[in-house]
Amino acid sequence: MSRGKHSRRALGRGWTVAAVAVAALVVLGGGTAYAAYRYDLASASRILPGVSIAGVDVGNMTRDEAVRAVTAQADTTLGSTLTVTAAGRTWTLTPAALGTRADVEGAVDRAFAVADQMSMLSRVYHRVADKAVPTSIDLRYSYDRAKLRAFVGQVFDEVAKPAVDASISLVDDQLVLQHARAGRELKRGAALQRLETALRHRLGSVTLPVHTVEPSVTAATLGKTIVVDLSENMLYLYDGLKVIKQYPVATAAPGYVTPVGTWSVVNKVENPTWYNPAPDGWGAGEPLVIPPGPGNPLGTRALYLNAPGIRIHGTYASSSIGTHASHGCIRMYISDSEELYPLVPIGTTVIIKP
Repeated sequence: MSRGKHSRRALGRGWTVAAVAVAALVVLGGGTAYAAYRYDLASASRILPGVSIAGVDVGNMTRDEAVRAVTAQADTTLGSTLTVTAAGRTWTLTPAALGTRADVEGAVDRAFAVADQMSMLSRVYHRVADKAVPTSIDLRYSYDRAKLRAFVGQVFDEVAKPAVDASISLVDDQLVLQHARAGRELKRGAALQRLETALRHRLGSVTLPVHTVEPSVTAATLGKTIVVDLSENMLYLYDGLKVIKQYPVATAAPGYVTPVGTWSVVNKVENPTWYNPAPDGWGAGEPLVIPPGPGNPLGTRALYLNAPGIRIHGTYASSSIGTHASHGCIRMYISDSEELYPLVPIGTTVIIKP
């Protein structure tokens, strides 16, 4: 009987000890958890060890320290040399000058956010043990398209070379024959694309594309041009930039004018009728109208110019050819005027040079 009482007392004491032990463990565990919580809270101002941004180790750094370290790295990239070439010309500038910017603050935010993806105990473990959390974060860059477009526009203006059309013209009373010449232009869209690619991939050089601009008029498409040289009393017919026919002519006698300048053929007439242009002047005493046929002052063919009253025409007064004998018109031998007539379309340019 006494042994039974003794056993019950012993059992009661065992439960008491166990309860005390459990309570102690609870208190101890709770204290440890609280301590871990306090440590995690206190160390949250630093990035976890092992985290890097664009190759820069920012582990255990504060925000300010990380921003300074990454900014230094970004400044190296933004200040690097970019050589741009186009059509044999070169420009040397930096990504920063083209409006490139680094999002340092955003990268640092993402570095701190690595800790948010882990449990508290895991964070505490890695911090206390200085155990790296291998994480590499990219540094993102932004590009100012307005500045890139402005630079491409600058390059466009500097490399542009307009195409030159073939032409025959009178410049300062001199005949100028201009051969066609191709030009060039920057391909704006492709150039902008290549420039952006060079910046994104941190390239040191980039060549911007240029294309050839063909002339609108070449020697082959220039067509016919008549040139009358008053000093020589000669008419030259050009096809493109080549003389294909030449004829002696008569031009204005002293006191009259064959007008120097650039004109065009506005009408063509076979067997023209002559109308007296100055019945009260030099045409006084002449008929008001002379029909086609022998003796007609315009011969058998006439090219009418937009120079008032001026024609290129045949004449029966063949002895005047090669002299200054007309009232302003350009006279030709009848046979020459008939040969020239079908070769010259309406609209043909006529240049009269002194």
